[in-house]
Amino acid sequence: MLNRAKQLSIFLAVLWAAFTAGYSFAQGEFYAFETAQQEQMFNELTRELRCPKCQNQSISDSDAPLAQDMRQLVYQMVMEGQSREQIIDFMKVRYGDFVHYQPPFQNSTMILWLGPIAVILIGILVIYFQAQGNKRQCANIEAEDLTPEEEQKINAILKNNADNSVSQASNTNEERT
Repeated sequence: MLNRAKQLSIFLAVLWAAFTAGYSFAQGEFYAFETAQQEQMFNELTRELRCPKCQNQSISDSDAPLAQDMRQLVYQMVMEGQSREQIIDFMKVRYGDFVHYQPPFQNSTMILWLGPIAVILIGILVIYFQAQGNKRQCANIEAEDLTPEEEQKINAILKNNADNSVSQASNTNEERT
């Protein structure tokens, strides 16, 4: 029993070491800031700037070498005391408007801003006109008179259903008594 407990503790220690060993080799970027405002601005900017190489990832989330360089550049500019607008403008000049997740309203970006609104309006109009067309179709449908044969069939079905209902009700009453 003691031998088994010792084996289990050794196994758990080896397992723990295997899982935590990767953390000691993990590369991380650590930035030292003089003030909390600098750190906050750095974090906001790195979430707001898009990695030009990656598919829809901020430079904060990307592991690409270009994103690492951009983070380093943002850090240097923040530490130099440059304003948020200056850093964003610099990145736009260097990488284009695409680099900023909040592109300005210009002729070249107008579709980004107005496209979703246009799609919603078109969808509403399609639904409205579809509903109007269905109303007109329903209004144009007239009821046709039944032929005598059809009336006989319907009356027979109704009579058959009525007879079945009466017989079922009487069977139920007989079972109760």
